[in-house]
Amino acid sequence: MTKTHCPYCSLQCGMALTGRRTLEVQAWPEFPVNEGALCRKGWTAGGLRGSRERLTTPLLRDRATGELRAASWDEALDVVADGVRRMQAEHGPDAVAVFGGGGLTNEKAYLLGKLARVALRTSRIDYNGRWCMSSAASAGNQAFGIDRGLPFPLADVEDTDVLVLVGSNLAETMPPAARHLDRLRERGGHVVVIDPRRTPTADRADTFLQPVPGTDLALALGVLHLLDAAGAVDEEYVAARTTGFADVRRTAAAWWPERVERVTGVEASQLRGLADVLARAGKVTVLTARGAEQHSQGTATVLGWLNVALALGMPGKPSAGYGCLTGQGNGQGGREHGQKSDQLPGYRMIDDPAAREHVARVWGVDPDTLPGKGLSAYELLDSLGREGGSSALLVFGSNIVVSAPNATRVTERLAALDLLVVADIVMSETAAMADVVLPVTQWAEETGTMTNLEGRVILRERAVTPPDGVRSDLDVMAGLAARLGSTAAFPTEPEEVFAELRLASAGGRADYAGISYDRIRAEHGVFWPCPTPEHPGTPRLFADSFATPDGRARFVDVEHVGAAEQPDDEYPIHLTTGRVLAQYQSGAQTRRVRDLPDTGPFVELHPMLADRIGARDGEPVVITTRRGELKAPARVVTTIRPDTVFVPFHWVGANRLTNDALDPSSRMPEFKVCAAAVSAAVEAREARVATPVAERRPGEAVSAVRP
Repeated sequence: MTKTHCPYCSLQCGMALTGRRTLEVQAWPEFPVNEGALCRKGWTAGGLRGSRERLTTPLLRDRATGELRAASWDEALDVVADGVRRMQAEHGPDAVAVFGGGGLTNEKAYLLGKLARVALRTSRIDYNGRWCMSSAASAGNQAFGIDRGLPFPLADVEDTDVLVLVGSNLAETMPPAARHLDRLRERGGHVVVIDPRRTPTADRADTFLQPVPGTDLALALGVLHLLDAAGAVDEEYVAARTTGFADVRRTAAAWWPERVERVTGVEASQLRGLADVLARAGKVTVLTARGAEQHSQGTATVLGWLNVALALGMPGKPSAGYGCLTGQGNGQGGREHGQKSDQLPGYRMIDDPAAREHVARVWGVDPDTLPGKGLSAYELLDSLGREGGSSALLVFGSNIVVSAPNATRVTERLAALDLLVVADIVMSETAAMADVVLPVTQWAEETGTMTNLEGRVILRERAVTPPDGVRSDLDVMAGLAARLGSTAAFPTEPEEVFAELRLASAGGRADYAGISYDRIRAEHGVFWPCPTPEHPGTPRLFADSFATPDGRARFVDVEHVGAAEQPDDEYPIHLTTGRVLAQYQSGAQTRRVRDLPDTGPFVELHPMLADRIGARDGEPVVITTRRGELKAPARVVTTIRPDTVFVPFHWVGANRLTNDALDPSSRMPEFKVCAAAVSAAVEAREARVATPVAERRPGEAVSAVRP
């Protein structure tokens, strides 16, 4: 039996694995994050082991036929290295770009950043985590001086008085976490859920608000307005522990309840009710997730809710404060150790001379040779194959074709590349476009650390031997570095890589220097910052001070602007996107697990909207935006706003619709709202018209079918 962790979300639930050819998942009750509980995805996580779709040999694109053919590892890596040298000789180091993933272990993320900056010498590196938590990260850095998704263990929310969930459906996206809501309510606490859809999470709430997509910031400003008017601001805390409240107070003064109602659709009486609940509570915790963050105003929205928490005097208080529910498995660690375009290990900034000096010393290179800040994820992809953009791209742990916003445009950029290299475990939609496909190990076949949503560094242990022909991502990076003539060390043993990561992170904001594999095993994970082996780790932040130069939190003055794309006569409906219980991210893994239902995409819409367009449950509808269209079955439900439709993003199609407008601070695309039009598919209408009267359901009339 091997004790390890789930391959999916940021909870990183503990589990035990048995078996060799077939993996059986068992509970690990002692691990505190999930106490043995798993969602359906976790229980079936062994399903990809032995799949016929598993890649087990490198593949090269035959230029004559356009088909992929089997190749040896040496041939494949030689082709990649030769292509890199050729393009960089002609166009410079930035001719080659690297794209990572929030599911990579800390060791892989660290070594990928080193590969880019030392062996490839390129500034063009970013990762898909930019599309998950970057707005909350930007807000946390501005307000607190540090970005750790949750500055406290998740279980602390059980002891708060009021829990506000903004844009989170954790009952479906991380089901084992939902028990904290139930325990909170059992002890008399109050749960607030804010979401355009009434989700299973909202069903657990005492207060549910259903705003127009993209208006969460206006809601936060209205709440702060009422708290201030009621004298509920903790003036002593604000004076002693924060700066900047005066400007925020002036802005909130203009957001009276009736104005908020006009913008958000939330009734003024509901807003007053929420403010009253917050004003009377001794402990309030505000948690945001992708629904609030994946907007062109995502950073400002998080700051708006963070301002509410600060005004109430909550951050740093036991069982209270603000946190972000990180999404991807290593969404936290993946943004700490060098995958982001502007960062070096330890959450150091790449334009900081002292940071460059420290990391260069660990790597054994001259700091002047390290490239500067590169492009954010979407901007990097949009530049591919263009003047000034990269002509080669190396992809590790990401399925860009499905997950990128305005995906048709991004797919066109991938097709314009001279060299696309994808390392993956299956033939994902992105791998299918590649010139070189490299088969790599999956979660149960390798050891490495992850950092969960709490900042708890945990250890995934290797449980089984990889199939013949498969190598780890670390081996791939080391092989490329050697072929490119790098003299820096590129270890392939995970624990050796982690030892180097500890040195590189030492003294940084995300300091792992005191964490070791043995400590993680003994302590069920170690919280960063942990600067020395004697340090106990830091489960809770901000009790005494914030990570700013003066130790005070910053109120940041923000104003609601709204979504980049508003409904109009041509596109009169709001489109929002999200996850469903049985699938994860781009679905590259979960869609191949037999025991998980793969329903395909669907369009969720309200009965009033369905009636207006002549759509019926289960029949195809067409949803169109300025970027593309999708045809999928309708799901007619009363749990969504009548002016909004929802599409899950696990399949090709949803992100062909989404808007690539970027947040000015985080560079987060606006996945969560755009203007759309929806209509009943022509074949559905024709089929109904053609159905003989005798075959129609009782009460069904042709006149109900509208153009």
